[in-house]
Amino acid sequence: MKWVSVDEAYEMPRPEIVLGFHDLCLVKPVDDDDWYTGCLYGDGSIDCWTAYDDLYEALRGL
Repeated sequence: MKWVSVDEAYEMPRPEIVLGFHDLCLVKPVDDDDWYTGCLYGDGSIDCWTAYDDLYEALRGL
């Protein structure tokens, strides 16, 4: 999986949890307390754009 930004791609840390909601997802990487919202693509890649401090805030951000 990769973190993807507008200008370049970054290697994503290994995810501990990925919650998919159709094309949207929430990702919690291993060794990171933040949750990230993003797009989940059919090939398994993820485009993350926002980090949240906890799952509650990330769910509200969807």
